[in-house]
Amino acid sequence: MDPRTTSSIFTRGAVDLGALRERQVAAERAAEAAANRPATPSPNGSSAGAVIIDVTEATFQTEVLERSLQTPVIIDFWADWCGPCKQLSPVLEKLAIEGDGSWVLAKIDVDANQRIAQAFRVQGIPMVFAVVGGQPIDAFTGVVPEAQLRQWIAAVLQAAGQDVEIPADPALLAADDAMAAGDLDEAERAYKKILAEHPADQIAQAGLAQVGLLRRIEGVDAQAALAAADAQPDDPAAQTLAADLEIVMGRAEQAYARLVELVRRTSGDDRDTAREHLVSLFSFAAPDDPAVVSARRALANALF
Repeated sequence: MDPRTTSSIFTRGAVDLGALRERQVAAERAAEAAANRPATPSPNGSSAGAVIIDVTEATFQTEVLERSLQTPVIIDFWADWCGPCKQLSPVLEKLAIEGDGSWVLAKIDVDANQRIAQAFRVQGIPMVFAVVGGQPIDAFTGVVPEAQLRQWIAAVLQAAGQDVEIPADPALLAADDAMAAGDLDEAERAYKKILAEHPADQIAQAGLAQVGLLRRIEGVDAQAALAAADAQPDDPAAQTLAADLEIVMGRAEQAYARLVELVRRTSGDDRDTAREHLVSLFSFAAPDDPAVVSARRALANALF
């Protein structure tokens, strides 16, 4: 299985490095700042002060197409049930606040606005479009590292005629570049170098964990591995591999449930293996992710 996803700008693993408490705090601060930002009237009478807006079919013309004639608009297609969306959206929101009005983040719920999703031919989420001058100019699908997301936004702003440079940590950028290129050895060296200097760096810790996950599924036939797990429900090796694959495929809830059931059915070392692997997978999501909260509760019930 190739765990990478391709866009017009970059290729990277399907698991977000931003499922971290640090980024969650930043996102909360961003949301608070957006709520406190005074709105100013736009030429068409809508509220133009906020840099993060919820868009519907009724407001799409005004808030996206017309607004993009003056300010680049980046559309975040998402849904409440989409785990990877919950990883990407907070980072987009954080960067929108940092952008301070240089671009606007338009959030569109695909379930509630299916006609817009169909018009943009959205087949998988999260999917992000950049709209400039009333036209989409670039897009990508899936979760990406923050460093590369900053680069992508900078390219969008430059395409819109804005001379904007978005700073990024060079060391993390190099690590993310290696990850995106599929060079796991180099990515591992880069993350370990960061951790040698900054042992508490959560982004580097998560990056190193992702290297481990991608190594575990490298060269694996996903369909065969999942079938083997179904045929061997009490085999820790088969079940943990299947859970890894489900995490990368954006099916975190299924991965958690699979390992909770393995904990429930096994004992001794097998049970410890399942529990420890499940806990390690929680690091790829925000601590307050509803799926993680639910899985932790189920794990506690299975153990006690």
